[in-house]
This record gives sequence, C-alpha cells and structure tokens, in this order.
Amino acid sequence: MAHVTDFREAGFSTLLDELEWRGLISQSTDRDRLAKALNGEPITYYCGFDPTAASLHIGNLVQLINMRHLQLAGHHPIALVGGATGLIGDPRQSGERTLNPKDVVAGWAERLKAQIGGILDADGDNPVRFVSNYDWTAQMTVIDFLRDVGKNFRLGTMLAKDTVARRLNSEEGISFTEFSYQVLQGNDFLHLYDEYGCTLQLGGSDQWGNLTSGLDLIHKVRGVDVNVFTSPIITDAQGKKFGKSEGNAVWIDPTMLSPYKFYQFWFNRPDVEMESLLKAFTFLPKAEIERLVAESQQNPGAREAQKALAWEVTSFVHGEEATQAAIDASAALFGRGGDLAAIDGQTLQSVLDGFQVTGEDGTRAFPAAAPGDRVIDAAQAAGLFHTASEARRAIKSGGVYLNNVRVEDGDAVLTDADFLQGRFALIRRGKKALGAVEHR
Repeated sequence: MAHVTDFREAGFSTLLDELEWRGLISQSTDRDRLAKALNGEPITYYCGFDPTAASLHIGNLVQLINMRHLQLAGHHPIALVGGATGLIGDPRQSGERTLNPKDVVAGWAERLKAQIGGILDADGDNPVRFVSNYDWTAQMTVIDFLRDVGKNFRLGTMLAKDTVARRLNSEEGISFTEFSYQVLQGNDFLHLYDEYGCTLQLGGSDQWGNLTSGLDLIHKVRGVDVNVFTSPIITDAQGKKFGKSEGNAVWIDPTMLSPYKFYQFWFNRPDVEMESLLKAFTFLPKAEIERLVAESQQNPGAREAQKALAWEVTSFVHGEEATQAAIDASAALFGRGGDLAAIDGQTLQSVLDGFQVTGEDGTRAFPAAAPGDRVIDAAQAAGLFHTASEARRAIKSGGVYLNNVRVEDGDAVLTDADFLQGRFALIRRGKKALGAVEHR
C-alpha cells in the first residue's frame, strides 16, 4: 500500500467527503452527525465478519478498506468475528443457509482473524481489537435472551426488513433461526457500546436492516444516538456481484487464491472499471487517480491504470514481496525478463494452473511427460499443436520455446533439467500461446 494522504491534503473538508468521493458510502444515518463524529475526537467503530467460509473475499475487502481509512484517521477499530452469528447465518436473498459444524466455524474464525490482522494494523498505537460475539451470546439463556433483548424488538419492524420481506414472499419462506439474526446483531452493537463505547458500525449495503436494528436498540435502551453506514455491493462491468455466493469469489487467503492469480484478477479488469476500482480499492490520492484514469483513456494499450490498481490492491492484501513475485512470475512466463527457475514451486503451480488440458472424461490435468520424450510430442500433448509435423514446422521457423529458450532441433528431447522445480516444463508457441507438461 502506498500514497496514503490525509483527506485535507486531497482537498476534502471531511473524511466522509473523501469516502463518498471514493464510492465507499451507500447508506448512512444522519449525514451531518456522522461527518461531525468522524472529524471529531477519535471514536470506536466496528465491523462484523461471519466465518461462513475459510476465507474473506473481495466483497469483505471493501469493509476492511473502510476500516483502514478510519484507522488511519485515528479512530479505534474493532473487528467482530462472528463466532455466534456464524453458526446462525444471516438471511440470504434466496434460500436457507446450510448450518456448519461448530468446530468448522471455530477454525474458520481463527483464519479470518489472521487475514484481518494482516490487513489492518494489529500493533502500534492504534491496533485493531478482535472480539467474538460467541463470548457474550453463549452465556445467555433463552429466557435471558427473550427478556433482556427480544422484548425490545417489534415484529412489524423486523418483518419490514428488505431481505426478510423478500424471503417471506418466497416459496421457501424463512426459518426462525435466520429471522432471529437481526436480533443477535443488534445485541452485538449494544454490547460493544456498553463494553468499549463503540458508536459506529460499518457493513455492506445488504446489511442495512441488521445495522439499524442495533442502532434502534441502543437508542431505545440507552437513549443514545449512534451511527451506521454501509458501502455498496461491488459489481463488475456486467453488473455481476463479486462474492462467494455468485460462484466467482476472489478469495483473500493465499492458499485459496494465489497472490499471482489475485494480481492477475485486478490487472485484467477492463478500462471502463478503472475509475471506480481505483477510487474504492486503493489509497492513492485524488490527483493520482485522476491522472491514471486520463492516461487509461488516452493510451489504453499501456495499461498503466491496471498496473497501478493490481499493485496497490495486491500489496495491500499480500504485501509487496508477494506482489513483486507475482509480477516477476508473469514476466518470466512470457519471456519478458525474469528467471523461470527462480519462481518458487507454489507460485509456479499457480501460474501454470490455467494451462491444464481437459481430458475425454471432462477432468482437467497437466499432460504427463518424462525425460527422453520429444519436445514436439510434449507440445502436442499440451494442446499447442494438432500434429507432430505441425510442431516440427514451427520449430523450423523458430517459433517454439522450451522454458523461454528457442528450440532449434525438431528431434530435441526433454531432460531432467527442463522440469522447473522438478515438476513442470513450459512450452511456448510464438509470443502468447503457452502450455505445460508435468513430470511423471
């Protein structure tokens, strides 16, 4: 991450002005009250992350970026990893959630804490505080919950929540378990207000009803006005949501999506998305973003905006070292510099995953090869040529490369040294057509 500036240096009157300019605010409570709170003495704020998977994804990243903006401004963050609400699941737009085993949820919660701690400052003068709502929710009996919390909620208000209303009108309806989620989340805000003086909650725009349940509860039982705001749901140029429920999740955990693939995701975004993505997902100052957007429009082939976006987001999530390794791997892969042999095994496999071929049974795998096999046969197995004679002609014309070294002999064979990290041999046809075979 680079180029962090104070909002005043960028010409904004309030922190809220900058967040709105970046497209990071969708809904909020009284705007003047919120702006005043963010520009005044440091406040304590929180955002909840339910462990419904082993990793956060870039939909959650928007919340972490908002949290980081506030943390940099001196406000005190609390990251609530929902050990209790993760066992329940917030209502989806359609379909009841599958309840996961308690030990699985607990394991996922620990993984999420590690991911969040790698993005927000976890040390220093203003570290993020981690809490789990299981700690206070599990201690409550059903009677306590109904008497102390449930009595403060009105059924009419709960039924009017957008997601609840939509589910009620669907064929499957909604279970009492998911219906109760907003009560649990409202109680979380009250607990954090009482325990830490927390006066602001953040979330995605699909969480608005859950966020306001806590706001209303605090106002009712403590007579205090607190704040909430949401960020918009991020979509691609076709309007499709980036999220695990849509089947195209971009995971934050490097074991579920490598830094190389994470970097490539951002680098391959179209020009039309550059302005919104640079504003929302980077901390670059306003003037630099405007320059990059203008450059993208005037000279799209240079992809300067995409390079800046990919660097900023990947280094924010995975660190500069992993990001540079992803860039070096990409350059080496296409023979634009860098040493293929220097790519570590995990990155190498991640880089080459896209070059698996589909077998007759529909499964995808790397074609197998062994020392002594002809390069033309390996190239054909990798899907680069239809026939051996076609491969020979390409070699004769100087258009075939083994690990970025031009193949001069049509009868050349693979050697042990040709298998990078002892596993893969990379074959390239021309400048862009790539394939790989795996040592058998």
